[in-house]
Amino acid sequence: MGDVTSGPIRLSFNPQLRVEFRGATVTSDAGLLLPRELDERLGLSALIEHHLSDPRTGYNRQFPLPDLFRQSIYSRLAGYEDTNDAERLAEDPTFRMLASRERRETSVALTSTLHWFETDVLAEERNYQGLARLNTALIQQAVTRSAPPTRDPRYRQFGESRARGTRAVRLQRPLRVRLLSPPLRLQPRR
Repeated sequence: MGDVTSGPIRLSFNPQLRVEFRGATVTSDAGLLLPRELDERLGLSALIEHHLSDPRTGYNRQFPLPDLFRQSIYSRLAGYEDTNDAERLAEDPTFRMLASRERRETSVALTSTLHWFETDVLAEERNYQGLARLNTALIQQAVTRSAPPTRDPRYRQFGESRARGTRAVRLQRPLRVRLLSPPLRLQPRR
């Protein structure tokens, strides 16, 4: 039991893929890796550092502020209602991968640290206002990154055509993703 490993299994439909079974490194929260990739591309760590203030002084910073923020958010995304599951999640392989590179080899914050972060740090007036600014900045980052170039020839207005040989090809207008708080909707570009 525990860390017993078996050799990798190659899948016949795609020999590049392999499956390994490791008893102690099983997780049910691997789906959180995709939103983590999105937050990396949107620069969430820099936004957290810019909009939230850390009340800790000196060397009392075992867990960086972005790691605490991520752990709080991703535990809610995974369906955990409060910080009570932080003890178990501290050793979960997915939650360790969600943390910064420095924290991946150790564990993430335990219940007491995460509770302190959520009830004391985030509840401070300047951080409460910072959360609103952080939300606005994050949405702006997503909109900026998803907007197509204005005069890129690949994006033609609906109805324009381009001759190709003897026939005309009509290019459809692209879809533009707009983040609307809280759901995500796809809307045609106008």
